[in-house]
Amino acid sequence: MTDPDVATRSRDGRRAREQLLHAIPVTEQHVTAAGVPTAVLVGGDGPPLVLLHGPGEFALTWIRVIPDLVKTHRVIAPDLPGHGASGVGEGSLDVDRVLAWLGDLVEQTCPAPPHVAGHLLGGAIGARFSVAHGDALRGLVLVDTFGLRRLRPSPLFTLTLVNFLARPTEGSRDRFFRQCFIDMDALRGSLGPLWEPLMTYALAGAHSPDQKVALRSMMPPLGLRAIAEEELARIPVPTTLIWGRHDRQTPLSVAQRVSSRHGWPLHVIEGAGDDPAFEQPAAVVSALADACRP
Repeated sequence: MTDPDVATRSRDGRRAREQLLHAIPVTEQHVTAAGVPTAVLVGGDGPPLVLLHGPGEFALTWIRVIPDLVKTHRVIAPDLPGHGASGVGEGSLDVDRVLAWLGDLVEQTCPAPPHVAGHLLGGAIGARFSVAHGDALRGLVLVDTFGLRRLRPSPLFTLTLVNFLARPTEGSRDRFFRQCFIDMDALRGSLGPLWEPLMTYALAGAHSPDQKVALRSMMPPLGLRAIAEEELARIPVPTTLIWGRHDRQTPLSVAQRVSSRHGWPLHVIEGAGDDPAFEQPAAVVSALADACRP
């Protein structure tokens, strides 16, 4: 017999996803990439731009920037393996398979080499992919990315994250998100009717067995570990950093050091923590336009 709480969360999650999909100018497509059943949001025309979200998130967390980006780009925003409406497929989600997943996804969805913009874990995936397969990309944008040093969030951030992962409830979710955002109450107001479906879908994801498997598989090798400096130096494509000034996971000083060492332009987003595309979408759209300029 099905646990009624599980059935309710699943139903509420599906309803929330549908609400969010109807709010932005994209279509949802489904592909299989490296054996991973993958949900992909696609919209717009122009040079391709792939958006990779962070851990425990989903492609729809780019919801505040997609409406502007599709005016100038063909936007491809997948749910990472095990996240959102994507599955995990057969076999382990080790580094090689995750990079093969991105390569296969690019090949299937991009008519030309794309820019890849990755947030947190998505940035670490994009950076590692570009080291090995830079010829498949036109450029790389790292948004508060993991991988520039070993991940060491602030103690309070870590505590609220562990509590949310261990016991995902509305309360533990909100306590954790207050560590991610500078002003969650103002953000709730600016998002209006989109806030509740976003929060509902995030909570459904935290209960998802596939997402738990994906996080256990991908975070240690891709999110927690630093990319060696010599590997960063081998990234062959133009690379830009976009960083929230008040990031409590990877502080701005890390991005400043990497920017200085590798000559990568750095856009500092005021009034934002580790998710500037969510908190300050106009500033991030502007920074992305600069990074993706022909």
